Amino acid sequence: MPDFLLEYIHTHRVRYRETDPMKIVYHTHYLDYFEVARTEALRSLGLPYKSLEDAGIIMPVVDLALNFRSPARYDDILEIRTVMTASPTITRVTFNYETRRKNETEILVTGHVTLCFIDVERNRPIRAPESFRNVLEKLFSAQKA
Repeated sequence: MPDFLLEYIHTHRVRYRETDPMKIVYHTHYLDYFEVARTEALRSLGLPYKSLEDAGIIMPVVDLALNFRSPARYDDILEIRTVMTASPTITRVTFNYETRRKNETEILVTGHVTLCFIDVERNRPIRAPESFRNVLEKLFSAQKA
């Protein structure tokens, strides 16, 4: 049985504008890479972020961390591995990330992002939506089988 609930790989080619004068990826771009990987991971499960917004739910970041091990450079093809190792808590969900060059094993950057489910109308944290929990429960049950 895998030690994760969700795993998704997103591929991204580093654009010139994402690099700094040293020709390496400027650190804040990893947050963009992680966001795209996370939203595409959810979309692949039938949970597009837009459907949450349409239901009056937003997911602001409440905690994040990045750990830089080795630089990525212009034109590198990166694979951003998005992993959820646990079901959402009552109001939060955490995604973990590993970034590598495609077809390489060296990890360049790791990180995590924790988001909170917020009811837009009341501007208050809420329980993870039932649709979100149901999809993850089905995924986890399928992995156990």
